[in-house]
Amino acid sequence: MDMRMTRRTIGTDPLSRPAALLSVAVLCVGLAYGAQAVAAGLPWWFAPLLGIAVLAASSEMLFVGLLAGGGSPLLAFAAGAMVNVRHLPYGLAAAPYLGTGSARLVRIHLVNDESVALALAQPDVPSGQRGLTYAGTGIALAWPFGAAAGAALGSVVSPDTLGLDAVFPAVILALVVPALREATTRRPLLLGAALALVAVPVAPAGLAPILALAAIPALRGATGSWP
Repeated sequence: MDMRMTRRTIGTDPLSRPAALLSVAVLCVGLAYGAQAVAAGLPWWFAPLLGIAVLAASSEMLFVGLLAGGGSPLLAFAAGAMVNVRHLPYGLAAAPYLGTGSARLVRIHLVNDESVALALAQPDVPSGQRGLTYAGTGIALAWPFGAAAGAALGSVVSPDTLGLDAVFPAVILALVVPALREATTRRPLLLGAALALVAVPVAPAGLAPILALAAIPALRGATGSWP
């Protein structure tokens, strides 16, 4: 889908609403992230700049958290890179929705948990491409803006007391729930969730969701083909 056509249709497209909700949720988490970065002693511009360049919330928050705990920058970088391994399967799943030419290069930077989830929830490739574009663009704007606002607020915004980081998984759950109505997807989704929950106490931070991908063969067995 041409990027100019995306701008013309986004106002009337029903996919713009879930994309907007995802962006608002990410904005809220960005507030907590910006506040965390400032509390760790980093300059106010660090969090929004990292948000623009990296655009991967969990790895950025882990990076800042390790720095705040006294870890070395190299260790923090390695841990963030390890968490970002999840983008390998995300990239494979998002490939049909990236388009071609310069638009493809733009959409590659927009691949993240939320944009891929919205794309995969659609019944066909064109609508999935719109979902990825809308959600990815909204998040690319909301995340660094939220980080900048959180950094400006400083210690006033506290993730622990306000629970802002709970918004993020709640919205992802809302996207997954409709898939539970289909018997062919319900079993692998529940199996993946169980694997992730079992792995949380023992796996390094951020790897539990990756281990949940072991449920993909169950999806193939239910549908007779790969997703």
